[in-house]
Amino acid sequence: MKYELYYWPTIQGRGEFIRLALEEAGADYVDVARGPEDSGAGVPALMQILDSNAIHRPPFAPPFLKAGDLLIGQTANILLFLGPRHGLAPKDDAGRLWTHQLQLTLADLVQEVHDTHHPIAASLYYEEQRKEARRRAGEFLKSRAPKFLAYFEHVLERNPEGDQHLVGASLTYCDLSLFQVIAGLRYAFPRAAAQYQRDYRRVFGMYDRIARSPRIAAYLASDRRIPFNEEGIFRHYEELDFKP
Repeated sequence: MKYELYYWPTIQGRGEFIRLALEEAGADYVDVARGPEDSGAGVPALMQILDSNAIHRPPFAPPFLKAGDLLIGQTANILLFLGPRHGLAPKDDAGRLWTHQLQLTLADLVQEVHDTHHPIAASLYYEEQRKEARRRAGEFLKSRAPKFLAYFEHVLERNPEGDQHLVGASLTYCDLSLFQVIAGLRYAFPRAAAQYQRDYRRVFGMYDRIARSPRIAAYLASDRRIPFNEEGIFRHYEELDFKP
């Protein structure tokens, strides 16, 4: 099956969690909004679906994925669909739900990262909430990020199949998502991330292994990987990067 991924073409954002899974799976997919408009792709193709009145189960916002007749929205929901089909999640109910649960926890963390630079409203510019962002980022780096990272460190430690993966003995999509979160934290908060790397060796060890894996390494070196920038979820503002 050839998948169609719909997400904004200039940022990693929440769509990057889907891209990583598709890349690791070696899946046949097209990143629609990054294609040329004169061939029916680009942002107009994305907006056409969002604005359509003919879709009975419309997505709220990107990312969403077309898979045959299915149109699936929400990052965790898309990964719940892709995981078992591409060997990136257990197929038994308990394992599948545990993987999904971890992904939802990562989604909570991602939202808290976003709120470090937009603590008042997403509709306001960062410059309009800079004072509040500085306070929010300090609290996030001091207490919230360590709470999440300690949890995932604990999950790795408690995995009966070993501490190489969050679930079972092989790579799952939540491993890839944790990899993306760590990559984002290292970009947005390099001072804090340097301390976290010393404190959460299993989490960062898994990040290093995934970065070296053949398909992910090839993807990271390609032009398919959009660089981090100050339009996405993970943004680097020097004044927000504290040592915890």
